[in-house]
Amino acid sequence: MAGRIKDEDVKAVRDAVPIDAVISEYLQLKSAGGGNLKGLCPFHDEKSPSFQVSPSKGLFYCFGCQEGGDTLDFVMKLDHLSFSEAVERLAAKTGIVLRYDEGGYNPGRQQGEKIRLIEAHKVAAQFFVEQLGGAEAEIGRKFLTERGFDQAAAEHFGVGYAPAGWDHLIRFLRGKGFTDRELLTSGLASEGRRGAIDRFRGRLIWPIRDITGDVIGFGARKLREDDNGPKYLNTPETPLYKKSHVLYGIDLAKKEIAKTGKAVVVEGYTDVMACHLAGVTTAIATCGTAFAEDHIKILRRLLMDNSSSHVVFTFDGDAAGQRAALRAFEDDQKFAARTSIAISPGGMDPCELRLADGDAAVRNLVEQSSPLFEFAIHSAVARHNTDTAEGRAAALEEAAPIVAGIKDGSIQHEYAVSLASKLGILDEQFVVRRVSQLARWARDRGSRRGGPEPRRDRPQQGSAQTVTRPQPPRGPRLDLRSPVHRVERELLKLALQHPQLVSPAFDAYGEDEFTAPPYAAVRSAIAEAGGTEHADDGYLARVRDLAPDDTVRSMVTELAVEAVMHKAPDVYADEVLVQVRLRAVERRISEVRANLARLGPHAEADHLAAVHSELWALQQYEYRLRVEGVAALR
Repeated sequence: MAGRIKDEDVKAVRDAVPIDAVISEYLQLKSAGGGNLKGLCPFHDEKSPSFQVSPSKGLFYCFGCQEGGDTLDFVMKLDHLSFSEAVERLAAKTGIVLRYDEGGYNPGRQQGEKIRLIEAHKVAAQFFVEQLGGAEAEIGRKFLTERGFDQAAAEHFGVGYAPAGWDHLIRFLRGKGFTDRELLTSGLASEGRRGAIDRFRGRLIWPIRDITGDVIGFGARKLREDDNGPKYLNTPETPLYKKSHVLYGIDLAKKEIAKTGKAVVVEGYTDVMACHLAGVTTAIATCGTAFAEDHIKILRRLLMDNSSSHVVFTFDGDAAGQRAALRAFEDDQKFAARTSIAISPGGMDPCELRLADGDAAVRNLVEQSSPLFEFAIHSAVARHNTDTAEGRAAALEEAAPIVAGIKDGSIQHEYAVSLASKLGILDEQFVVRRVSQLARWARDRGSRRGGPEPRRDRPQQGSAQTVTRPQPPRGPRLDLRSPVHRVERELLKLALQHPQLVSPAFDAYGEDEFTAPPYAAVRSAIAEAGGTEHADDGYLARVRDLAPDDTVRSMVTELAVEAVMHKAPDVYADEVLVQVRLRAVERRISEVRANLARLGPHAEADHLAAVHSELWALQQYEYRLRVEGVAALR
């Protein structure tokens, strides 16, 4: 039974890893103002950033799908790890040695399964690299040399060699404390007739890393004629490795992709190597599968997907390459980025081009790319005989929808005119009208399916959100158009984000001063955590931990991350404190007046006097609040 990680070690891990550093491993973050950062949410599809990170609070929150939490919550949710696995993963990255309540220091037997598999891959990658220097690996070194890669290049990409025997890696990993079950689960071993055997044997090996840099799989290239296996053999689907979620080279390219707003998609490991060595350091590749929707999601988050970003696909000029290019075009509308295609002369891939013509040729290939829709239009027209009326009509019907799908309206018109010329249709306005009609139908279909995504510039509780997962109940609806709810929200944001500005006055406010039940629950959690007067480094974590359920915890996170609606919180705090108290007093005055009306003139004198006295005191307090402001709270 795994021991419980000591609380002080969990806190040490949280404190050691800034939340923005962890999240920026997965997506591009830009300033959102007020010290916060924003990016495209990794938990649901969106076109404009509603995902915010507060480095000072150590929290994230998405105003689109309501996912939120701290650094550990982010890693747990995105990488599907348990709490212990998330702590262990971050601890390993920072060098923190974890202690467990059962005693011992980070014992291997207590690590979560995924952490153990990551460690096994790390050790295996080191083993393969060491083998590349041996005599048996001469054939692998020759393969690299023939493709223009020296020892430094091999080291940079972590290229290694798997010995030809049946169990070299297995025996090595057993010696490091890994079990056969772990090796089979990881995909490093296969089940043989007499037990586990090495999956990769006698092959050149490329480590496949996730976006954070952890090795999660391998790609192995056949080197010998007597090897009856496929040319490339990859890790099978495992708890770590999902080929549709992996892009080779993403760990090396991600910073440059985010910085330049440009990504280059190539077809293989050696193409990625050639591009990077030639100076195209935004190159990435899929791993044994077509470029598809999950790959697009990874890129969109890194690109902060918008019309100024750019994705270039490179494909061989053969029939298979053209088919791949057209498949890529089918996904064009899933990008806000421009998409282009680069096909080198003679149909060479980037690795072959670099070998033949040097680094500059690879850079030129990418720089001289042409729009992907242009390639798709040309391909559609080329399939028909435009010398005949029937062929021109068929070509128009195939190419017009492609032109209609172009995002930029002015470019769309230009290409419609160009299509008429390409087809030899003299009445170019006929083609322009046909394209416009198809574009309008497409827009109408989109509207019937639900129309454009709602704006998410500001959180709208109760508004419809298009998300990819069912959402937990959010509690009673909040009306942010209500001045009462809005000012209560602002006070709670101040109490969570700037507790020193509202203390000690805030701690005297009762739950009944917050008319929205979710806000009253947050007020209660703050009180449970010791109130604003006792806010320290662990204050926010305590409030979140003491929330009665996930709905309230999510609300705390949301309020802790959302920007305060004023540039000078210190001035604003006094105003908000007074407004919340003033509205509470006004509500109580209305209740007392209603009570007087119910009592009538024939009520007992003592009772009437007491009610009148309370009303008089409340009216005096209301007057003081209006005249003296925050001083009346002291």
